[in-house]
Amino acid sequence: MIKFTSWFKDKSTKLTDAKTSAETPEGEASPDELEDEKPPQGKAKQLLNRVGKVPSAILSKLPGSPKPLYRRYWFWAGAILTGGFVGVTSTISSIDKTLPSSSQLNSVAREQTLTIKAADGTILQQSGPATREQLSVDEIPEKLKQAFIASEDRRFLKHDGVDGQGIVRAVVNNLRSQNLVEGGSTITQQLARILFLKQEKTLLRKVREVRLAQKMERELSKDKILERYLNLVYLGSGAYGVADAAETYFSKPAKELTLAQMATIAGLAPAPSVYAPDRNPEAAKQRRNLVLQRMLEDGVITPEQKQEAISEPLTVTASQPKRMQVVAPYFTSFIQKELPNYVSQEVIEAGGLTVETTINPAWQELAENAVAKTLRNQGRWENFKQAALVAVDPRSGEIKVMVGGKDFGKNQFNRATQAKRQPGSTFKGFVYATAIATGMSPYQEFLDSPLIVDGYEPKNFDEGYRGSMDLRTAITKSINIVAVRILLKVGFDPIIQLAKKMGIKSELKPTYSLALGSSEVNLLEITSAYGSFATQGIHNEVHGITRVVNRQGEEVWKANFTPERALDEDSAKIMTWMLRNVVQNGTGSPAQLSDRAVAGKTGTTDEARDLWFIGYIPQLVTGVWLGNDNNNPTYGSSASAAYTWNQFMAKAVKGMPVEKFPERPKLEGRKASIKAEPVRGRRVVNRAIPDRDNKDNGNGEETPRRRRNRQETSSDSNTEQRSSRRRRRNSEETQETPRRRSRRSRSEESNSNSSSSESRSRRRVDSNSSSESRSRRSSGSSTNNGSGKSNSSGSSQSSGSSWRERLRPDAQ
Repeated sequence: MIKFTSWFKDKSTKLTDAKTSAETPEGEASPDELEDEKPPQGKAKQLLNRVGKVPSAILSKLPGSPKPLYRRYWFWAGAILTGGFVGVTSTISSIDKTLPSSSQLNSVAREQTLTIKAADGTILQQSGPATREQLSVDEIPEKLKQAFIASEDRRFLKHDGVDGQGIVRAVVNNLRSQNLVEGGSTITQQLARILFLKQEKTLLRKVREVRLAQKMERELSKDKILERYLNLVYLGSGAYGVADAAETYFSKPAKELTLAQMATIAGLAPAPSVYAPDRNPEAAKQRRNLVLQRMLEDGVITPEQKQEAISEPLTVTASQPKRMQVVAPYFTSFIQKELPNYVSQEVIEAGGLTVETTINPAWQELAENAVAKTLRNQGRWENFKQAALVAVDPRSGEIKVMVGGKDFGKNQFNRATQAKRQPGSTFKGFVYATAIATGMSPYQEFLDSPLIVDGYEPKNFDEGYRGSMDLRTAITKSINIVAVRILLKVGFDPIIQLAKKMGIKSELKPTYSLALGSSEVNLLEITSAYGSFATQGIHNEVHGITRVVNRQGEEVWKANFTPERALDEDSAKIMTWMLRNVVQNGTGSPAQLSDRAVAGKTGTTDEARDLWFIGYIPQLVTGVWLGNDNNNPTYGSSASAAYTWNQFMAKAVKGMPVEKFPERPKLEGRKASIKAEPVRGRRVVNRAIPDRDNKDNGNGEETPRRRRNRQETSSDSNTEQRSSRRRRRNSEETQETPRRRSRRSRSEESNSNSSSSESRSRRRVDSNSSSESRSRRSSGSSTNNGSGKSNSSGSSQSSGSSWRERLRPDAQ
């Protein structure tokens, strides 16, 4: 039988045919014969065996034979090189994935910066490493750009972000000098490090820097890269960018620098602390000369220009960097506190934000000057040491001016936004507005006579009484008792709800003294609320930020507040008409402007601790507060606040078109927009008006009744009583405070108080109204006609008409 063992055994391919034939037993088939009988699978396997022997033959001839493969050095060398290549490739790929996007490469600010701008684009404040003045590439002098290129990156225009020749040159020069005299980083690499990388010295950071520089070169032009670098590079002494450096070291703009000064600034980049001309003038001079030599070698200056620049003395005129200057510090601190309300904390922490605000720098300066003048003059002898002023555009809610105190450097407490003070009679605006909105006529009359409700007894400023008077007259003269009677008529909730809708955010307590301003508010919110009168009942949310953009110039947040109607249009127009009379004929007369009408309201709290005036024209509403942080009494009156308002507004409105207030609407047929909710006290006592012996004698002296009343409500010493009397003579209105309900609330304006205020014409209350009031009080001939109205004799009767007819307001 034929054996087929050759199917499973390897046969040598090198045996000769003769040898094969001789070794083949008789009767058996030869290998060649059997070859033809093998199946196809056997041929394939044999071929594979032959191929497999080839690498073995090759390996047997390589170094290290006959050692195993894993013990041969060339094997491990190849493995290491292959692994390293794969590792580097994967690392670079992962780094590329973390690089900033193309849009982020357009960043113009560092991550750690916050820039606050005014409405006109000027910078109010910067925090972090930022330049105050960003220059375009065309605004930077050509020689200054060439100086930086010669100093930092001589092949800037030729490389793709990384300069191999520059690295080799830097290494050679450093070895020659045995010191670090030249760096290998390009300007593009430095910009990448400034904008996106931290300063740690690691290989991974260097690889990221290289890859980022190459990407920036692909995405940005050389001019854009150079522009950003020259605006962001740190140049010592707190200066970032060439514009700040020019101001810091030479007190001039960059365009006015000499060639020597340009070379000095360019030489600062490698080590600002070492080459600063104000600290190390000799080192700065040597570095300057080196930059000039490189500029000569690069052919951008001539030998004559170089020599002239070297001969120029290095004169430093140091000044504080602009980035250190802060405009409107109370406002900028307010903006930083408000920013988290509009932008998430993550975005703020990412940094590089630019906050565009509403402030008007020109008006801000006028306001600061007006406040400083008042504190310097009136404040000195009226015993108030602090002041605040805010101005708001009522049509948009934008804050245009904010002065929060006397000196931000000494005290950062913002009295315009953080101080909660009793608004006094300025709160009466909301009381009267509610009454008008419930359908009352401004000619509706209330009785100014003694009143006690549930133990609370309001008093007018002079503790006198005037009998029956209409709403317009009562708000013009700021009569406290009438305001409380109106509150009883319309209710707590309607007044509180209206005040909230108009812009008051502080808590308002439903007490009888609410009518006289006992609930504390801040200046900004009550000023904003009065703006709702100026806009005929429309309230716009008060704000100081218009837009926030990130480092790439992308909009992060934009103001988009929806106006809301707080008061019906007719009621708002009537209130403006009534508040105009306060300025024309009442306590706000010092606020009058020569070229346009003004509406507003004064306010003074107990013992003249707070002096207020909130006034407006159609385009602008401004509020003023004067007082002391420790709540000490003053000797002043709200006339000082109105005068301060005038000092600011008279200059701010110059060049502003004159807009007239709307005409007073018809009073007949008006429908109520607010439902009254009358307050019914548990015990209400109405008393008759006392006779003339118990009223003010008309010359500013106290009557026995007034002395008795003061003794019942005060336990001060005789010295303190005399001081209190003097303060009351100089104040125009007071009120009950929540903590001192036992104290009498006094009205705000004293038409009989001519001993001090009338001697100063700018703070004088209308003389006709004052003399008329004194005439009525001194006559003492008031009688009750049985209907709650009273008549007076005196100068008004001698003129042939009753005092009520003479005081009836016109319909203008």
